[in-house]
This record gives sequence, structure tokens and C-alpha cells, in this order.
Amino acid sequence: MELWNHCENPYPFVPHEVLDQAESVRASLPNKYCDPKVAARLYDEIFDEYRLCDDIGIHIVTNEHHSGINNLWAASPVITGVVARITRNVRILTLGTLVTVRPDPVRVAEEYATIDVLSKGRLEIGFVKSGATEMVSGDANPMRIREREWEAIDLIEKALVTQDGPFSWEGKFFTHPHVNIWPRPYQEPRPDFWAATSDLPTCAELGRRGFVNTLLFGGYDRTRQAFDAYKAARAAAGLAPPGEDRLSYMAFAYVGDTDEEGIRIGQKIAWFLTVSIKSAPQFAKFQPGAVVPEMAPLAWRAGASRRPTNLDAEVLIGQGQMFAGNPDTVARQIKEFRRRVGGVGHIIMMTRQGLVTHAEAEKSFTLASRDLLPQLQDLPPIDSDETAWAARREAAAK
Repeated sequence: MELWNHCENPYPFVPHEVLDQAESVRASLPNKYCDPKVAARLYDEIFDEYRLCDDIGIHIVTNEHHSGINNLWAASPVITGVVARITRNVRILTLGTLVTVRPDPVRVAEEYATIDVLSKGRLEIGFVKSGATEMVSGDANPMRIREREWEAIDLIEKALVTQDGPFSWEGKFFTHPHVNIWPRPYQEPRPDFWAATSDLPTCAELGRRGFVNTLLFGGYDRTRQAFDAYKAARAAAGLAPPGEDRLSYMAFAYVGDTDEEGIRIGQKIAWFLTVSIKSAPQFAKFQPGAVVPEMAPLAWRAGASRRPTNLDAEVLIGQGQMFAGNPDTVARQIKEFRRRVGGVGHIIMMTRQGLVTHAEAEKSFTLASRDLLPQLQDLPPIDSDETAWAARREAAAK
């Protein structure tokens, strides 16, 4: 099993009275509340954490969001390029450039190829559908977003693997008469592809394509359903069962010297849920295309908020959305999660989040590498024998 560090570089320094009155902190909060000097300090601290992770063997995840305090990584290719240059050893997953917002997938492919060469073949490419606020900040059409995403991915993949170009592309959403990217990727034929989703039809498509399926805070049941959809699709297509390296999970995480410390600091991460996910209703369920037509009436009746009702760290741990405690306790939590969801090969830790400090984050990463990671190696296989796979294929056929 591999551990990954995912930090969205939040900005928790806006006055409380402003946050309480703001309609949304992920779309319309004026940027006058962002002090560039404070942002520069945060950049320095988190890049130092990335250097530490490179030294101790924890891989790094980068991403981007826009127009809000939840994430200062507004330009993923820029940040990922910096990470590629300041590290030497670990893998780097960009999860990722929002391809449904960017107008030219070929340009995205060029950026990925450049970063892969810069990192000497350490890049992993992740795709996300984009949130509703991203559609607004990127001036993109939210309708038919999933179709547009798959076409963008197909074009990016062809641009990355084609070595005898140029070729032309005439699709439903993108037209490009001359594709011939330089440089080509360092890895052959291309970096590995990941995607973050719990949407079951999309998980099934990821299974057929062999992408790494990442769940974000899905908890036990939703993650199990998603991974089962992934596996069932492969079985139905007559494909080999996936290894656990094809399954990934992101959770809030803090590793401390004691359980008390792990839970106490883990509670500071809850700021992410209580404040930074605050979005205006029109940017959530009520935006055109945000839900499929048959589900729209239910979404309207239910309202726009999906905020959890109980953000206590111990409750989040019980739901499988947070791993926190001393290294032995966190190892037991992750092993139990792995057992209940049917296997997982990557744990993405969201540690530097909310009000967690630089020193606290570095302590957690150090303990995770030294005392947690060794306990997650050479675990016995789950649901991998031929009898279980044959039963899954039979069920899928029915």
C-alpha cells in the first residue's frame, strides 16, 4: 500500500464575521480578503512539506480549485511543475487540471508531457469532473459535462501516445486540425491515468478502461459500492480482476504520538467541512446540468445543502472518512477500511487542511512514514482468488 499527501492549500485567515455573512466562500468572496504575503508564506510551508515527503517516501498529490478560500492552487500545471523540480524520488499525481473547464485538451496534454519529462517519469495524471463553481469560474457550459470530459480524456490520451503525428481531431466538443505535441512523455506509452468519482456508471467505465478509481471521503458503504461497480464492469467485459493498485481512497488523516493527539488535531481539519465547502445554492444542485434530469425534482425538494450534520472527529472516524490516532491505531483503521471496501492500494491523506499548522503536518507525515507505512506492506490479498472472480463474472452476466 502507498501513502500520498494531498494538500489543497486552504486560506483560513478570513475574519469570522465575513465568513458567517458570505453567501459562498467558493465562488463570490472578494479576493481583497486574501493577503498575498500570507499566501506566499503558505506556499513556502507546503513546498517544504513536499520536500519532506520526498525524503521519507510519501507520494504527492496536486490539484486545483478556483475562486475560493478552500484552495490556493489555482493553476495545477504551474504547481505540479514546481513540485516536479523540487522533488527527486516520489510519484506526483495531478488530480487534477479541470479538463471540462479548459477549452483545449491538446494544451493540457502538452503540459502533462512537459511535467513528465521534467520529473523524469514520475507523473500520474488524474481527471476530475469539476464542481459547479468551477463551471462558473471557468465560464464553461455545465450541460453534457460528462460527455465532454470523456472526449477530452480521449484526445489527451491520443496526443500523449501518438509518436508518428501530426493527426487531426474532429469530435462532438473539440476540433483540432493539427496535433503533434513536443516533448512527448518520458514514460512509455504515457503516464498512468486516475479519476476521482463515486458515480457508479463512471466507476464502471473506469474499470473497463483500467484507470485508477479514487473515492473522496466516500466512507465505507459508498466506497464499497463504487469499487464493486469497477470490478463488476471488468468482470462483465471479460477483463482480468483489478489489483489493489487500481483502487484509491482519500480521507482526512492525522497521525500523532497518541490517540488523543491524533483526534484533537484531526478535529482541526473539520474546518474544511464547516466553512470551506460553503457554496451558493445556484452553484450547487440548482445549476443546469448538475444532476441528471430524472433526479432534478428530488434535488429541488431536498434543497442545496449536503453539509454533514455531525463533524466530530470520532464520528468521521467511525464513518471511514477520517483516520486519526497514534500510528498503530491508524494502521488498524486503514486495515479495517481496506477489509470493508474489498481492497485498496492507495491512501491519500488530507492532513494539512483546516487549521492544521505546518509543524503539526510535518510531524504527522514523519510518523506516518516511520511507524505507519511499514504496517501497511505485504498485506494478505482480499477477494483475489479465481473462485471469487468467477462468481463475480457470473453475477455480472446475470
